[in-house]
Amino acid sequence: MPDFWRNSGFHLLVRDSAGRLRVTDDFLRAYYLRPEVHPVEESDDAERRLHAALMAEPRRRVAVSELDAIGEPDARDNYRVVLAFRDRLLAAGTVEACYANTFKGAVDTPPLFIEQMAHVILRNILEGCDDPLKLRAAELFFREQQATIQEGHALLADRETVQTHAAGSRYGSVGRLIVEASGTLGKVDLDVLDRANAALYWERESRHDTVISLTYGRAALDALAAVIALWVGHFLGIAVRIKPIRRIDEPHWAWHVGLDAESTDILNELWSGAEVEHGRMQRIVALFALEFEDARAMRADVAGRTVYLALSASDEGVVRMKPQNLLANLPLHEA
Repeated sequence: MPDFWRNSGFHLLVRDSAGRLRVTDDFLRAYYLRPEVHPVEESDDAERRLHAALMAEPRRRVAVSELDAIGEPDARDNYRVVLAFRDRLLAAGTVEACYANTFKGAVDTPPLFIEQMAHVILRNILEGCDDPLKLRAAELFFREQQATIQEGHALLADRETVQTHAAGSRYGSVGRLIVEASGTLGKVDLDVLDRANAALYWERESRHDTVISLTYGRAALDALAAVIALWVGHFLGIAVRIKPIRRIDEPHWAWHVGLDAESTDILNELWSGAEVEHGRMQRIVALFALEFEDARAMRADVAGRTVYLALSASDEGVVRMKPQNLLANLPLHEA
């Protein structure tokens, strides 16, 4: 089975006895090698000394005077941001703990770092996975998607890829559909992954140039449901069953979790009995029913009830999944 997501940083980390990712010096060094903090030709001596010291001793405390000595304001700010994130990683001990702690108060960690943590955590969760559709579906957790929704069919392409290659000269029919639906973009050639051609992912996973269909009944939707269940199990230690559904037939359901801001608003309005405009309803690209395998893990007042999940696109067709909502908003028993 081919390796995957080699740029996630997974191979720089070590698993603890619980299967969580412990922070290593090499993982920290990777952040110091990022272009935002790596010295450039114009860097002064103070910046070069600090960078060399951090590469030699990645966990060393950095004095305020060392940062103030850097002449370039942007470089000073970048170091402060990276070092603040490093300190949170070290205090938490594992990447998973740092990720979970990020959302327990005001969120001031840059989105880039949050996405990178989700990326490497999923690489850990999916170690040994031989299903390319699960890997492609898992990218929704940390990469924005551009959705095309027509007549009940939902196609998702990597948004950065669509934007980057929109002005190119490759004219795949699916690429045209994705790009033209986005309005002002050009053309991009993309392939829709399904069971028959899923092996394409192994050679192209780092290019992010494949599309998945979240249309009900398609294999990628089942794959996304499976990854969500793995994510919940890894963080919360509970087993859940998740299946795609066409609609919520339960008139007075007990609980729901929006997997993005738009879905949260739509589900809240529907639950309260409000009418939701048809165009907004059409933006829902995936709907799931989640059940706890052990109802005793749920809040007593909703034990045994179904939890509904939804994922939607914005009015610009952008899907920004917030997997942290699954950690904060499921109806867990207080024990």
